[in-house]
Amino acid sequence: MSYMLPHLHSGWAVDQAILTEEKRVVVIRFGSDWDKSCMQTDEVLFSIAEDVKNFAVVYLVDISECPDFNEMYELYDPCTVMFFFPK
Repeated sequence: MSYMLPHLHSGWAVDQAILTEEKRVVVIRFGSDWDKSCMQTDEVLFSIAEDVKNFAVVYLVDISECPDFNEMYELYDPCTVMFFFPK
């Protein structure tokens, strides 16, 4: 289901998604689209995305395509979901 959710392809895009969202929680799945645990997580995220669209937005980031946050966020697991709350 990863093809059904929006992907962020750069560190700049991730930063902009977090910084420009004023009211909704930003949910970002960091991982790889081909990883089994990420595929399962993506399926769950896709199934709830429509239900939570008024208070949360869901994005995917491929950590091999965009490794900018691997060290900063200590992304050592194959699949990590992070929540960023608006100020």
